This record gives sequence, C-alpha cells and structure tokens, in this order.
Amino acid sequence: MHAGGITIELTTRQQDIVDIVKKHAPITGDQIAEMLNVSRATLRTDLSKLVVLDYIDAKPKVGYFLGKRGTPDREEKFRLLKMKVGDLHGVPVIVRETTTIHEAVVSLFLENVGNLIVTDADGHLAGIVSRKDLLKVTLGNPTASSMPVSLIMTRQANVTTVQPEDTVLDAARKIINHQIDSLPVVVPSTTGNPGEHWKVVGRITKTNIIKMLLDMVAEE
Repeated sequence: MHAGGITIELTTRQQDIVDIVKKHAPITGDQIAEMLNVSRATLRTDLSKLVVLDYIDAKPKVGYFLGKRGTPDREEKFRLLKMKVGDLHGVPVIVRETTTIHEAVVSLFLENVGNLIVTDADGHLAGIVSRKDLLKVTLGNPTASSMPVSLIMTRQANVTTVQPEDTVLDAARKIINHQIDSLPVVVPSTTGNPGEHWKVVGRITKTNIIKMLLDMVAEE
C-alpha cells in the first residue's frame, strides 16, 4: 500500500478488520473484537492506524465504516497493482534453434500466435522469432524454408522478458513501451553463469492482461 510516497503494509489482522468493516458497517469496535476473538484493547492500535490511513472511518455512537482508501475501487486498484506475472502467464510456445523456418511457420499457425520463443539444446532462452521475421525471410526466397530459425531470430540479449514475481503492471508497461504483443516469462537457470542463462516457464500476452481486466470487471 502507498501513502504519501511511503509503502505501507497492512498486517493480516488489519486487513481482516477492513474486510469486516466492509461487510458489516457500521460496526462497533466491540463487535469487531468479538468477531476476531480478541479484546477491544488489543485492537486499539490497529483501529487507530486504519483510521489515520483512511482505510476505515469512525462516527461517535455509530461505529466504524469504510474510509476512502478502503472503498471497492481502491481495493481493485491495489489488487491489480499486486497481481504477479506468475498468477497469469500462459504456456509458452517454444521451438529449438535448429528448427527450420518451414517448421516454425507451421508451428506459428497451428498455435495461432504472433511469435515463437526459441531455446537452445539445454532449454535456455536463445531468442524470439516473430511472424514478421518469418514473412520477411520467406518472401521471394524459396531456399529459406530449410534455414534454421537461429539465423533470423532476435537474440536473447535483445529480448525483453519478465519473471514470475514481477507485477502484471510491469509486464503491461514493457509490452506498451516496446510495442510488442507478448513477453517470455523466465527464471534463472540452475546451470551456467547467473544472469546469462534463463529457463522459459511461460508467456504473458496482451490477451492475458485484457482477459484478466474483463474478469475483474465481471466480478463486480
């Protein structure tokens, strides 16, 4: 959570208090304490902090109710901000460096994707080959179909990637900034030098992100 540029993490009990107030407002401090099976005195600091941060508000002789920061719209915003790539990515469509351009074209259309992730013999990310790359090399070049994709792919050093613990928001920014349709999801390889070799574990796309947003709206 953020307030005034400072990251603020709610404890599990504080989040439980917000959830209770959301469901039962207006509700008294004694009633919240009873639901959590703790004393009213135990909750005093938590309630004060949540009021100061505007997650909840209080009216004398009425009880607690949601503050501006605890409203559903804000909850959805924070839910989106915290969602990880690992919660959303799909199965990667992978070919090897030795795959021919003809085989790559077949895979591209069978899987109905815009690009293919290329890996080496050990399964490490080697590059990306796009529909545009394949089209450019095959037009007017009848011998191209037998060439390996490694000759035309964008190599690993120039491939934009994300990791499972990155946020979906970070992934969306990369997709927009680089004007691409998808990103390989990678983790460090257990072999080789750190930062040089990556295992491909997934693929996140514009479609994944849009579908997630539609699902969130549909929940309302």
